[in-house]
Amino acid sequence: MNISSWLCAAARRAPLSPALQSGERVVASYADFAADTARIAGALTCRFDVRPGDRVVLFASNSVDYLKAMYGILWAGAVIVPVNPKLHDDEVLWIAANADAKLLVSSSGTLTVNAAVPHKLAEVQIVDLCEQAIKQPDGPDVPLHRHDDDLAWLFFTSGTTGRPKGVQLSHGNLVAMSTTYALDVDNPDQSVVSLYAGPMSHGAGLYSFVHVRAGARHLIPVSGGFSAPEILDLAERVGNLSFFAVPTMVRRLVEAAEQLDGFCPDGIRTVVYGGGPMYLADIERALNVFGPKFVQIFGQGESPMTITVLPRDVIGDRAAPRWRERLASVGYPQACVQIAVFDSDGRTVPQGQTGEVVVQGPTVMQGYWRNQEATDATLQDGWLHTGDLGFLDEDGFLTLTDRSKDVIISGGSNIYPREVEEVLLQHGDVSEVAVIGKPDPEWGEVVLAFIVPEGDGFDPDSLDAWCRSRIAAFKRPRYYIETAELPKSGVGKVLKSELRKRTQAPAEAQ
Repeated sequence: MNISSWLCAAARRAPLSPALQSGERVVASYADFAADTARIAGALTCRFDVRPGDRVVLFASNSVDYLKAMYGILWAGAVIVPVNPKLHDDEVLWIAANADAKLLVSSSGTLTVNAAVPHKLAEVQIVDLCEQAIKQPDGPDVPLHRHDDDLAWLFFTSGTTGRPKGVQLSHGNLVAMSTTYALDVDNPDQSVVSLYAGPMSHGAGLYSFVHVRAGARHLIPVSGGFSAPEILDLAERVGNLSFFAVPTMVRRLVEAAEQLDGFCPDGIRTVVYGGGPMYLADIERALNVFGPKFVQIFGQGESPMTITVLPRDVIGDRAAPRWRERLASVGYPQACVQIAVFDSDGRTVPQGQTGEVVVQGPTVMQGYWRNQEATDATLQDGWLHTGDLGFLDEDGFLTLTDRSKDVIISGGSNIYPREVEEVLLQHGDVSEVAVIGKPDPEWGEVVLAFIVPEGDGFDPDSLDAWCRSRIAAFKRPRYYIETAELPKSGVGKVLKSELRKRTQAPAEAQ
């Protein structure tokens, strides 16, 4: 099944229902949305010779036209290659070449081709997202039929350890992901307003499918992305907002709401958060401001948004006997998947013991694009090896400790950065923190903490005393470095690889 048929069905059921919205202004009904999508599919086929299975790169910022192009690519039977709009042109062109893309749709219609880049990059057709050239007077009435295992979405990972890898997601993967959302995360209907605060090239775009199926509205902020004051204003003026946010965005939203007199959270229906660790102090603060609006998901590109869920009733139930313990977890397996925790030999570990989180189910990718070696290393015996470390409790709740590559081994003991970060964030002078390992000739590695202070407060002695009183001595940071901000990716993840480059000669804590 072609997942874009959900748009076709929604337009037939309720053609006049509002579909696309720019800020407060409705700009298209579902009939308009489907008709424009069909015209784009017609143009891709007739003007650009895009055939079923061809890859089309989508390199653009959030907009109404982005959604139309996204569904138009699928409608034509082609494959979306979504690219973070913050990437450099060279990076985008490398992805286009690796994907052997037939077409590249960009916000501007142009990219600068570096002479040092292989010549075939210059052969990729590039078209402006907003040009009439991408729209035919008409198009096919229904999407091209596709099988469940046909490729639909080719997402290139961030590539923090080398060149990015293309994650292959089929139409069946996307249907399973969307079904699981409705079962476990939220159950949208026509009254819901799906707001796109994060880049559509990532989780925000993937969540469009279930909201199209429900006939919900799709609101793109006028800013085109995340602005806490803008979202709070839209919550008041439009209402019933539902959106995906990384923890950094949640924190900024809370800070903005706390500055408002008489703030009322009623205009926000659901905030789904994931994409990085949400610290206990931050989610408790968010609950105090917004109430039980939050759902946590844990996933990755290889099983998008769909490994575990911590639903709003668990997050909001402060009276539960193990509430804080649950709040520190990432929840239980989502409906379509099974998870386990393995040791280094691929054996299941006992409850409460840390190991690698593995997952299987219909949401798991088909493999990496033209990279059999990486596929074989990641998909083993039917299990996706996530590279994340964690443990399961007796009720099946998963608590993550860290990425396997981020674990600090000091004097033969494993230290999980998140545990240290949680402690430091409880200190009143710490706004943000990231902990990494620093090579050490005696211990192998020692703990180093980058601190974004709250105001002017930065006192390493105070921080060190705080840690000594709360965690084992071998886990405490040996170094504290003040920084104005932490380096983050386009979707708000802290880039610890960048922090490691800064650790040439830090000042030792006293």
